[in-house]
Amino acid sequence: MKIAVASDHAGFALKNSIIVYLQESGHQVKDFGAYSSERSDYPEFAKKACQAVVSGEYERAVLVCGTGIGMSITANKIRGIRAVVCSESYSAVLSRQHNDSNVLALGGRVVGAGLANHILQEWLDASFQGGRHADRLAIIEQIEKENRR
Repeated sequence: MKIAVASDHAGFALKNSIIVYLQESGHQVKDFGAYSSERSDYPEFAKKACQAVVSGEYERAVLVCGTGIGMSITANKIRGIRAVVCSESYSAVLSRQHNDSNVLALGGRVVGAGLANHILQEWLDASFQGGRHADRLAIIEQIEKENRR
């Protein structure tokens, strides 16, 4: 799978660990920044990674900031992105099965590398179930179209 990855300074260390994990698992990964632990603004990096998903260049994205919240809020401003912030795997799996999430946000100050890799793997392995969930996704997409700025 082709996966876009991005972080700010607070997520930098965890992002680097995730990149290694993804590459060792056979995924093609592109790092959209940040490239150091010096203070940076997460919206810039979230935007770049999510645009790569929306364009179809990458299938999914993983975003990391201190809590994952800022990254997920930014990501969800981009039409076609369905981002979820998770600190446990159950929500990550259901976000794929029920919401067809295409972006996972994690908190570098919330989860350690081992737990992050577990959440990530469960999220990657889960599939959208369709059915009644597809109907709800269509409603979400309609709301997104109606509120386009």
